[in-house]
Amino acid sequence: MNIGMYIARSARFWPDRPAILFRDRAVTYRELELRSNRLAHALLGLGLSRGDRVAVVSPNRPEIIELECALYKAGLVKVALNSRLAPAELADALANAEPAAILAGPEHRAMAEEAAARVPGLRDRIAYEVAPGWLDYEALLAQASDDHFHVDMRPDELAVLHYTSGSTGKLKAAMQTVGNRMASLRKVTMGRMHAGPGDVLMLCGPITHASGMFMQPMLYQGATLLLLDGFKPAEVLESIERHRVTMAFFVPAMIYALLAEPSIRTRDLSSLRLVSYGAAPMSPARIREAWAAFGPVLSQGYGAGETTGGVIALTIDDHARAIEGGRPELLSACGRPVSESDVQVLDEQGRPVSGDAIGEICVRGPDVFAGYWRAEPQTREVLGEDGWLRTGDLARVDDEGYIFIVDRKKEMLVSGGFNVYPSEVESVLAQHPAVYEVCVVGVPDERWGESVKAVVVLRDGARADGGEIMDFCRGRLADFKRPRSVDFVPHLPKNGNGKLSRKDVREHYWRGRERRVN
Repeated sequence: MNIGMYIARSARFWPDRPAILFRDRAVTYRELELRSNRLAHALLGLGLSRGDRVAVVSPNRPEIIELECALYKAGLVKVALNSRLAPAELADALANAEPAAILAGPEHRAMAEEAAARVPGLRDRIAYEVAPGWLDYEALLAQASDDHFHVDMRPDELAVLHYTSGSTGKLKAAMQTVGNRMASLRKVTMGRMHAGPGDVLMLCGPITHASGMFMQPMLYQGATLLLLDGFKPAEVLESIERHRVTMAFFVPAMIYALLAEPSIRTRDLSSLRLVSYGAAPMSPARIREAWAAFGPVLSQGYGAGETTGGVIALTIDDHARAIEGGRPELLSACGRPVSESDVQVLDEQGRPVSGDAIGEICVRGPDVFAGYWRAEPQTREVLGEDGWLRTGDLARVDDEGYIFIVDRKKEMLVSGGFNVYPSEVESVLAQHPAVYEVCVVGVPDERWGESVKAVVVLRDGARADGGEIMDFCRGRLADFKRPRSVDFVPHLPKNGNGKLSRKDVREHYWRGRERRVN
């Protein structure tokens, strides 16, 4: 078993079709096969061996896709790091993963060098261009063989370490196996993103994370990946028109920005047949706006790194039924289970709920991860002996099997499609000399779904304003984790044991709303 073998097959079927478009560059399927072969040989030639980890931190570029294909072929493990991580977070992740090699873009090279000092086993540093102390990417490829090979992998072997924030305030990595990734490929190609030659999928989110789940399924089907190295609304709309994009994946915050972009009224978006959104809830009113702007092409997905992509979908037909067919409440649903995933909403005793009862969304199946890397307690917390992954999302289920999320069991909030854990932000804010006590919560935000708010109690005699508190987080936290607003209060509510009552703080900002996610 090896996903890398499918790159060779696609190169044989569609050698001259573009596999990747990026800026003014096109990489054909033949080129992707040969370049990923060269990279696989080069990495093994450096002394890496099966199961070794290779980190990548970079904005979107074709080389990230080449690297993933090469790692599959060579039996190496991809350590996917968000390019928006702060220096301290990157250092923590590298120290945890202990990769043998790292590929870094020019924007991250200095930060990666400093972080690598904590990883004695990190032998090889690879850059896209010539740089002192770094191996040159193109030079490595030029010296290696382009002969195809792939190792035979077991389904339970590790393929990817997918880093996400943890409830403990530290990054943690979901261990995605070869079998998990194969299951992800099957569910995408069999489901709402079935594609073929001539389809163009636009990816403008970080392909090291959620967007990257679609890469191998699209390459398996002979489609073209259009990469953007950032999200700029006018550029996105222009690219859809120019490249005749047929499919796109956005988080809701991106859709909100596109709807506010004046050029959306003049661009030809008729090539779109699917606009997939996910990673955060989207308000029904904005869904209707997007339906009017993009046409009847919307599909929502629900999933996580722990489920190797989506496990629940609200399809185009579901959207049409909600908007045009008399079931408007479906726009508040995340959908119904898809593909091989066994998804149930269970109560505390592990029994399925129905009617108005609330339970936790639980998942099991071949796409459920193997646990958290070097984090046994956290693994035991979410993977019970019964085999169910507990997502922490609370929901109800209607008579037709549609799942409606109503709240989060965990304290995690989702802002612009990124998970943010309050304790992680609080641990940074607590270092500010004027802060006596702080509680971080997600509050309703029309653009981001939720935005990060810090509710602060100042030390006696201390002075600080909201701008100072927010600026304090720069360089200490990734930008999507930093507070967008700050409220100052004389004291924070406590429960009977004297512990902070985050629920009461959050309730103040969500009072009067039926759904406690936006």
